[in-house]
Amino acid sequence: MGSDTPLLSHKRLELPMGALKPWHIAILVVVLILLFGAKRLPDAARSLGRSLRIIKAETKSLQDDDRDLAEKADAQAGYQPLPPQGAQPQQTTYQAPPQQPVVDPVQRVRDN
Repeated sequence: MGSDTPLLSHKRLELPMGALKPWHIAILVVVLILLFGAKRLPDAARSLGRSLRIIKAETKSLQDDDRDLAEKADAQAGYQPLPPQGAQPQQTTYQAPPQQPVVDPVQRVRDN
């Protein structure tokens, strides 16, 4: 009987290092109850749930806004045909919008 294998082999579930075990969670719950009290824990959990819901909605709206902006940018970036060979490219000049006369809002209300 010179073998190195044990007579009774127990198969254990090996968890990765740092994994939470059930007794870790139990100790955590007891500490939380002692720190905050049983009455305040449901309120804290409820407010945490609301906060997470708000964060989720805001991140979804930001993603939707980004998607909308990308679609608008794709629609606006249309292709323009090339000018015929030998043709001079047209130079566009900036034209300022016509100036509107400045009207005092108080005077405008008095006139009406």
